[in-house]
Amino acid sequence: MSLGQAIGPHLPYLRRYGRAISGSQQSGDALVARLLETLVANPGAVDTGSDLRIQLYRMVHDNFGLMNEQASTAGETAPTDIAIADARLRRIPSLARQALLLTAVEGFNAEDTGRIIGRDAATVDALIAEATDEIDRQTRARILIIEDEPIIAMDIEMIVRDLGHDVVAVATTHREAVEEAQKHKPGLVLADIQLADNSSGIEAVQEILTDVKLPVIFITAFPERLLTGDRPEPAFLLTKPYQPATLRAAISQVLFFDESTVPA
Repeated sequence: MSLGQAIGPHLPYLRRYGRAISGSQQSGDALVARLLETLVANPGAVDTGSDLRIQLYRMVHDNFGLMNEQASTAGETAPTDIAIADARLRRIPSLARQALLLTAVEGFNAEDTGRIIGRDAATVDALIAEATDEIDRQTRARILIIEDEPIIAMDIEMIVRDLGHDVVAVATTHREAVEEAQKHKPGLVLADIQLADNSSGIEAVQEILTDVKLPVIFITAFPERLLTGDRPEPAFLLTKPYQPATLRAAISQVLFFDESTVPA
């Protein structure tokens, strides 16, 4: 198997991680593009005989740090989402946030996360606790849930309320989602891809976003279809079935970059 064939299956999930730590599709995909440029120039930068997935995430992690360092050195003005995050990061070390994402969203255990960020497992556990506590204190939102499966909708609503957020409505169809968004003006949308009337959650969200700018987390059983990097795609995406910790981490991370959230 060639290096390109070995890397291919990991790319959608590397994009997901890049988008999550940077706050946007453009910035996240740029991190992965830099990884690919490195490997084209130097295939020996990874050892195909070792755990390739860990090495690739480590490269994205390193590229994120390098990108921020270069922007700071050049005196560039950070994009809005990064500027918001930087303000919050004065209280939350970046490593803590990345440890939370790597474990809760990407599915790494504490030991492998430590190999990616250069820390031991005990430190990783402490970083996760630190990130979770601080992000929860800094963010609060009114949330619209778009989900046609009653049990899943109830589960999401319970998690959201336990995090201290308000659920303004639960919509099951495209039309209902748009109406509820116009009525309640939520600060965050959690959206399934396929809805009860066979309409698209993506199309419902696109219509909602014509009237208001707000963050969205899509939930789907096929995340790789929305992580190609070939078109405008979600910056935040969860895979079904998900764990409560995964949804918790995603919500916290999205609100981390959103200027409309207020200290809890």
